[in-house]
Amino acid sequence: MAVCVYLLAIITDEYFIVSLDQISRRFKIPGDVAGASLMAMGSSAPELFIALLALLVAGGAHGDVGIGTIVGSAIFNILVITGVSAIARSMDITWRVIVRDLVMYTLSLALLIYTVVDGQVTLWETLFFLALYAVYIVILFNWDSNDFEDPVDTISHEIDVQRERPGLYFRATAMVSRIMGLLTGDPERYYWRAFVVSILFIALLSYFLVEYAVLFAETLHVPPVIVALTVLAAGTSVPDLFASVVVARKGRGDMAVANAIGSNVFDILIGLGLPWLLVLIFQGGAITIGTADLLTSTFLLVGTVALLFAFLTTGHKLTRREGAILVLVYAIYVLWVWLAR
Repeated sequence: MAVCVYLLAIITDEYFIVSLDQISRRFKIPGDVAGASLMAMGSSAPELFIALLALLVAGGAHGDVGIGTIVGSAIFNILVITGVSAIARSMDITWRVIVRDLVMYTLSLALLIYTVVDGQVTLWETLFFLALYAVYIVILFNWDSNDFEDPVDTISHEIDVQRERPGLYFRATAMVSRIMGLLTGDPERYYWRAFVVSILFIALLSYFLVEYAVLFAETLHVPPVIVALTVLAAGTSVPDLFASVVVARKGRGDMAVANAIGSNVFDILIGLGLPWLLVLIFQGGAITIGTADLLTSTFLLVGTVALLFAFLTTGHKLTRREGAILVLVYAIYVLWVWLAR
């Protein structure tokens, strides 16, 4: 699982997101829309594929792994990504944009709770997920605000600097990047090729992650959803964490918070809605999901939003101390999930 997460982080950051950035520029997609759709798709691609493959592997017996990964990832994004970003540098917040995304995120959580509470997913519910995301995109197109600075160039520069550092980790990363480069070519120039190759590798690695997570859970005699809520959720959120810390250090705290919240909106509405829709179209009926371990964590998501909102209202800043509290809350959550099993 560690190797899969490591490879996913490299492929997603250096090839998939870069190719999507070039595609958005090619079609002149506005910055806010590209960030909430294509960039969110890039950073959330592992969760999306895990959710889809979890429904297909073993006849859908491990569907809870997919939703568990996304719910756990949403908790990780709010508590750890924003928390670590604030620890790296206290963040000033662009209030209007954060409120916009928080409102949409809260609506997404309400829809998720409504869907999960009865343990059944219907076709109409999946259509509501996708329709709400379409509304979000329309709002972004018509939102009167300054576009965020595109973080892709900043992140790419940071990656180039890391490659030049000594050490086994950075040498291994450079070697993996060279091998991937032979298959994808320059992702800024051959962006469609890099896009397709990256998707294939992300899908393959996501398949292995689902299999290994189930095996790991069986070895520890715990439900697979526990592993999904913690181990897979944290692992697949590494690209978001890296991107947010980089831009936070550059003084773009609003972008770091927006990246975490925007990824959560995409994860819930598209990461769950699209796989559910595809399975329902081709298999019919309704999808059954376990609620025992998921429902409580889903309600906890609402608590994390309230906590983050409370911190953001204190002078429109997220301080290092508040960031440390968010990370501590996540540590307590992980302990609770494992000890309460």
